[in-house]
Amino acid sequence: MSQVKTVINVGHSPDPDDAFMFHALANDKIDTGDYTFTHTLQDIETLNRRALNKELELTAVSLHGYAHIADAYAICACGASMGDNYGPMLVAREPGSIDSLRGKRIAVPGTLTTAFLSLKLLLGDDFEYEVHPFDQLLDLVAKEQADAGLIIHEGQLTYGDQGLHLIVDLGKWWQEETGLPLPLGANAIRKDLGTVVMDEVTALLKQSIQYGLDHRQEALEYALQYGRNLDQAKADEFVGMYVNDWTLDFGDRGREAVATLLRKGHEAGVIPKLIEPEFIG
Repeated sequence: MSQVKTVINVGHSPDPDDAFMFHALANDKIDTGDYTFTHTLQDIETLNRRALNKELELTAVSLHGYAHIADAYAICACGASMGDNYGPMLVAREPGSIDSLRGKRIAVPGTLTTAFLSLKLLLGDDFEYEVHPFDQLLDLVAKEQADAGLIIHEGQLTYGDQGLHLIVDLGKWWQEETGLPLPLGANAIRKDLGTVVMDEVTALLKQSIQYGLDHRQEALEYALQYGRNLDQAKADEFVGMYVNDWTLDFGDRGREAVATLLRKGHEAGVIPKLIEPEFIG
């Protein structure tokens, strides 16, 4: 008789860096032992909302989203998407300063994204916003249906193709403010699985990330199918931005960055209570 395996339902974004990270798990490239993984690909704001309902055992989340689910989930020490002096961008049809955004209507990819938290830390309440799917934001700005767009994922590399202008890179702004990278996303694992399962699943996630880094071209070819409007060179650049040494382990500086972001979000009144992050692995 075949052994009954523990099913781990995984959620991650349909973008190249997450696909690269999960390639080995999704395509049976590593031995997962007692576990079998099912994969759901949804945009990060949808995954943030699903995590509020504890729907998935392992899920990509925004660090802002994590602040609202810390009672039920811990952060995997691997799987970080870290903006190391780069990150979400505010773009508009015309060049401008940060102050040019005040009072304007900004299209955003979700209110639980770290991008939105960063925007609130930058501008306070001095802007209007509308939530739209992340892959529609550039078109909305180009078609004058929003004054500016808060861009995540591959839009950070392609906004210029639509004649749009960078107003501020929130990752650069954050680094200037704090001296730290901007922790954008993480993988969160549900605490009710118990310590043993949490450790073992996190270890398998790390193996998957390492496999991608060790078999870069293979993993990149898989990831490229999720690279909207990215050629191979840009997909490679984008994956390199968000799957790297930070992704193998947050490290002390990455953990400090997470704690700093959550503290500043609480001090600004965006995050309801002060969260002390809990890491697994």
